[in-house]
Amino acid sequence: MRNEMRVKPARGRLESLDVLRGFDLFCLVALEGIVHPLGQAIDADWFDSFLWCFSHVEWEGFSSWDLVMPLFMFMAGVSMPFALSRYKESPDKWAVYRRIIKRVLLLWVFGMMCQGNLLGLDPDRVYLYSNTLQAIAMGYLIAAMLFLHVRLSVQIGVAVLFLLVYWGVMSLVSVDGYGGGDYTANGNLAEWIDRVTLGRFRDGAVVENGVVVFADWYRYTWILSSLNFGVTVLTGLFAGHILRSGMDKKRKWRWLLGIGAAMVVLGWAWSPWLPVIKKIWTSSMVLVSSGYCFLLMGLFYYWIDYRGHRKHLTWLKVYGMNSIVAYMLAMVVSFRCVGESLFHGLEQYLGLYYPVLIAMTNASIIYVILWMLYKRDIFLRV
Repeated sequence: MRNEMRVKPARGRLESLDVLRGFDLFCLVALEGIVHPLGQAIDADWFDSFLWCFSHVEWEGFSSWDLVMPLFMFMAGVSMPFALSRYKESPDKWAVYRRIIKRVLLLWVFGMMCQGNLLGLDPDRVYLYSNTLQAIAMGYLIAAMLFLHVRLSVQIGVAVLFLLVYWGVMSLVSVDGYGGGDYTANGNLAEWIDRVTLGRFRDGAVVENGVVVFADWYRYTWILSSLNFGVTVLTGLFAGHILRSGMDKKRKWRWLLGIGAAMVVLGWAWSPWLPVIKKIWTSSMVLVSSGYCFLLMGLFYYWIDYRGHRKHLTWLKVYGMNSIVAYMLAMVVSFRCVGESLFHGLEQYLGLYYPVLIAMTNASIIYVILWMLYKRDIFLRV
C-alpha cells in the first residue's frame, strides 16, 4: 500500500478538476461543521437564511447543499477517461478489472466505516448500503464497465435508458400500497424495494421482538437508486470525454456550460411528472444535479485551465488530491477532543461561540494532516 500511496501527481493533470474536488471537500469537511454552530451563536434571521445553502431540503426540491454528493460522484466519472483510456484497446482486461474491483470493495468498506456502523463492532448495528462512498462505488462500477466495452453513443443511450427505466418502474409498478406514481416519503416504490432487500441491514433499522422496525427519520433509498447513481457518474464520464478530447479549450468550456444549462432546464421541466427528490435519486434530480455539475466544471475549467488563473488555489488542491482521506478523516475520526483539551478554559468567556472554536480546531487539524500529505507527495489511491 505504501508504494501505491506515494505517487506524485502526473504533469498535465486537469487542475480544474483537482480544485473543484477540493472545493467540494472543503465545503463538506470544514465549512459545514463551522457554519451551523456559528448560526446558533449568531441567532439572527439573516444568517438563518444563509444556512439554507448548507442544509438539505426535507423532501422535494433542491438546495445548494444537495449538490455536494452528486458533485463528488460526477467528478469520479470525469477522471475516468484520463485514468482508464489506456485499457480500452487491451485484449486482456484482467488488470483493469482487478483495479476496478479493488476500488469498489475499498469504497464499500470505507462507506461502512463512515455510516454503516462497522467500527461499532456490533453485528446488530451493521448497515450494508448507506453512504456516499458506496453510491460512488456502484456508479463507478457501472460507468467503468460501459466505458471499457462500448462506444460513447451506447454509453449515452444506456444513461437515457436508465433514467427512463427508473421513471417507468416508479410510475407504473405498484406493490403492497407502494409505487404506482406515488413519490411521497411513505409511498414510493424505492422505499419498498430497500425495505424488502436490505431489511435489517438498512440504515436505522432495528430488530424488536423478531420484527424489523424501520426508522421513520430515514428516507434515503439505494437499490433502485443505483441505476441513477450509475447515470450520475456517467454524466461525469461524458464531461471527461469532452475535457480529454482534442477540441480546443474554448470549445470545451462552451460545451460544458451549454450541456449543463440544457440538463438543468430539462430536469426542472420534467419535475411536474417526476419530482426532483435527492433522497430517492429521481431521474429529474439526476438531470438537475448533473447539469449544475457540468456548469461548475465548465466555470472552473474556464477560469483555471483556459484563463490560467492558478494562484492561491493550492489550499483547495490539498483537499482535492486527497479527497478520500479528507472524507474519511471528517466522517470517522473526531479531533474535537484536542480543541476541548486545549481551549476548555475559554468556554466560560466565549459562551455560544465556544462550539465554533472547537469546530474550527477540528477542521484545522484535518487540513494540517492533508497539507503534510500533500507536501510529501502522498496521495491515497483506491
